[in-house]
Amino acid sequence: MSLGKQSKIVTDKQTEAMLAYLTRRRNGIRNRAVFLLSVKAGLRSKEIACLRWSMLVNPDGQLADAIHLTDDASKGQSGRVIPLNRNLKDALQGLYDRQRNAPGFDLASWFVVRSERSNRTSPQAVVNMFFRWYRDLGYVGCSSHSGRRTFITNAARRIGSVGGSLRDIQLMAGHRNLQTTQRYIEHDTECQRKVVNLV
Repeated sequence: MSLGKQSKIVTDKQTEAMLAYLTRRRNGIRNRAVFLLSVKAGLRSKEIACLRWSMLVNPDGQLADAIHLTDDASKGQSGRVIPLNRNLKDALQGLYDRQRNAPGFDLASWFVVRSERSNRTSPQAVVNMFFRWYRDLGYVGCSSHSGRRTFITNAARRIGSVGGSLRDIQLMAGHRNLQTTQRYIEHDTECQRKVVNLV
């Protein structure tokens, strides 16, 4: 993937603006969760569309501290465990509380992202959601992959501070090789300027 073809990452300020925008719109609880699954867990559109509550809860039915993404919900055989960011967990908790009180709720089979007319949504519908949201806020160069790139970039920049490595990011991203993960990471010219003076 060449640098010119990559989706732009989303800044913290843009993330906050997007969350405020989604809160004011129809299906705000669901849409906030969708956006945060991208930007705070790095899920692909297909993975968001295929995510079931059974991948998010403990045996006692309470929301877990990690997403247990199965192979059938991921790209290829890239099922994985992704710890839940606290803001994402709060958003999912609100959505879970609403859905589990609905008639016919079944923990094993219910999809997290449902449409008003169907018990699930398609990966293309998720792609279209992101397209509309970014367009409405004027985020040029952003796509459904922007949240994933943002998550991988932010995690890579901070992983050393908690004793981790790029290998940990690779596992959370579900990439088979480290080079793929490295291509996702946005460079930071200011950091480059600072680090050369530390060498």
